[in-house]
Amino acid sequence: MASKPRGMLYIGVTAHLAARVDQHRRDVGSAYCRRYGIKTLVHAERFDTIEEAIAREKALKAWRRGWKVELVELGNPEWRDLFDTLA
Repeated sequence: MASKPRGMLYIGVTAHLAARVDQHRRDVGSAYCRRYGIKTLVHAERFDTIEEAIAREKALKAWRRGWKVELVELGNPEWRDLFDTLA
């Protein structure tokens, strides 16, 4: 999630993405997201197991910021809000 294009970023794991994004949008998600106005879903990945998802989250959190920005821009160069594309 992001505050704006190339703005503050947030990486997390959830079993219910739409509900979690909704929480962030209503400012009842994380304090970090509230503090920095992070409300836009700009990238998401699906995994078969929670263990895989947590491993990916930890790996992404260890990445340099530039790599994270590049990952978003590879799949979403306009930094569009992907919330409405969730099924």
